[in-house]
Amino acid sequence: MTERSWWGWGRTDAALDDDACRELAATRVRPFLPLSGTLLPVPAVPPLPAPRIRPPARVVAATDDVSRAGHAYGKAYRDVVRALHGDVDHPPDAVLYPAGEEDIERTYGWAAANGVAVVPYGGGSSVVGGVEYRGGGPWVSLDLSRLAAVSEVDSVNLAVRVQGGVYGPALEDALRPHSLTLRHFPQSFEYSTVGGWLATRAGGHYATGYTHIDDHVAALRVLTPAGVSESLRVPASGAGPSPDRLFLGSEGILGVITEAWLRVRRRPAYTAATAVRFESLTAGVAATRTVAQSGLLPSNCRLLDPVEAALQAGVPDGGARLLLGFEGADAPVDAALARAVEWCRDAGGTPVAAPERWRRGFLRAPYLRDALVRLGLVVETVETACTWDRFEALHAAVCDAVAPALVTCRFTHVYPDGPAPYFTVLTTGGLSTWDGLKAAASDAIVHSGGTITHHHAVGRDHRPWYDRQRPGPFATALRAVKSTVDPHGVLNPGVLI
Repeated sequence: MTERSWWGWGRTDAALDDDACRELAATRVRPFLPLSGTLLPVPAVPPLPAPRIRPPARVVAATDDVSRAGHAYGKAYRDVVRALHGDVDHPPDAVLYPAGEEDIERTYGWAAANGVAVVPYGGGSSVVGGVEYRGGGPWVSLDLSRLAAVSEVDSVNLAVRVQGGVYGPALEDALRPHSLTLRHFPQSFEYSTVGGWLATRAGGHYATGYTHIDDHVAALRVLTPAGVSESLRVPASGAGPSPDRLFLGSEGILGVITEAWLRVRRRPAYTAATAVRFESLTAGVAATRTVAQSGLLPSNCRLLDPVEAALQAGVPDGGARLLLGFEGADAPVDAALARAVEWCRDAGGTPVAAPERWRRGFLRAPYLRDALVRLGLVVETVETACTWDRFEALHAAVCDAVAPALVTCRFTHVYPDGPAPYFTVLTTGGLSTWDGLKAAASDAIVHSGGTITHHHAVGRDHRPWYDRQRPGPFATALRAVKSTVDPHGVLNPGVLI
């Protein structure tokens, strides 16, 4: 049985070994950035400070160093580089594995009585400090992986009832025999859970249309310290503010999403895809806007700038690439693709073969990131969404803010009124280098009219900019809700408010 990496992404047997790291440096990095030649070793779990508390009775718990170190951080650059250097100074005092709602209720009561913070943990793939407690007191990581039942598949109403701890692959495996699919494939798909997607309003597979997990939600069951909130499962409702919207994106500060009804669809039987080359990013943006506003709703509509195309897709010809794809369950989609390509031709694009390396490398990208960090590079991303008329200025502002670092940009999702740009920043340096670049890029995004996050969530890292983006009356209301459903303030302190 393969092991999860405690310090980096995914499985230990899937990570790049030393030789692969050196080959990556020689073939894909040195043409763009200088490297010292030093390769940080894969770390052993360092000795951790002793637990300060005794776990609650009748709840399965782990207090060994491996379990605690593996739950100390998420998977951002800050997390990986600290773990690589053995810096795990404030791990959870225990990792709890509730088997059901009774165990979670016990944990709430025990935590309130003992002054312990409780940080819900799905797959641990947060890249914004969402699962890392930064207070000074004792805390536990509430690992929900035992809440892993796909309870019911409703083929009549095209829905599935699923517990919050179910991982992406397990959900799709349960739907496949029914010829159904959720078609929600974030890059973290293999190592993220339904509850995590809901709590962070995760972005998924579709580049248009159903872009966020929000679009798939029919009903939620949430266990708060003040009781259970369970919404009515109906096709739609106009009965007041939506209770589901209160918990979508709540990032574990209001309760644990223990169960959800999600809308699913027939598995696609027809697909059509191509790539289109543009001489410049500007031309590609114009074509992408036309496609996004056409009403065709392509499943894939991802624009890569020339540097992104060279580094990630292996096509260093100086052009941008628009990756286009359509899929359908009942009828061929070739006509829709042909129409989209026609618009791209009108904007100066040329259809070319789809870059296989980008497609194959999408889910492998976090492993490559870890290898680059071992090589001594700062490698991290910032993402946002803005209106079309603001993109050019926002793009320039972000690039200027992180100069002279190497910056690539792609669109992960597009809407009729704007794109979701995703920037990758690569440079030499260390943690302090990234902290400065992150702050500068975030300032540039907010000053240019973008959101501080389109799909990575707020966590602890985005709090300063979220506080500026969030309307004042809403902030007051959110604090009031927090004090009502979590009166002792035990759940994920420091996130959102």
